[in-house]
Amino acid sequence: MAPKTLDDQLSYLIASANRRIETELEERLRPGGVPIEQFRILEVLSENEPCAMGEIARRSLIDPATLTKIIDRMVRDNLVYRAPDPDDRRKVLILTAAEGKALYKRLSGVSSAQEKRLAEVLAGEKAAELKTLLRELLER
Repeated sequence: MAPKTLDDQLSYLIASANRRIETELEERLRPGGVPIEQFRILEVLSENEPCAMGEIARRSLIDPATLTKIIDRMVRDNLVYRAPDPDDRRKVLILTAAEGKALYKRLSGVSSAQEKRLAEVLAGEKAAELKTLLRELLER
């Protein structure tokens, strides 16, 4: 049986929850002057550095063309820098510059606090269950 209203559609509920969570994170990052996309890039690099542009695009959920523009800006702001891939000179790797590492260290608590709040809202066990369900959905 098809959902009766928009509020009954799983895809709508997931998109709405994502929009609310992203908006909240954007608002908390605003005082630091960092757009959410730049924060996500620094987050990806903090977990896996150096990192190829394609991997950053995939993990940060940023379109590759848009990512190039954001990385250009971040290079100008001395947050990241480009280096050739030692295994394939045609590829470029992205690394975090000292200023980018300091910025991420200063702002990483924002993301951690949000994750903690979400776990509290979902009473811990439900948060773990939701992560499992979403991973299953993404694997299909």
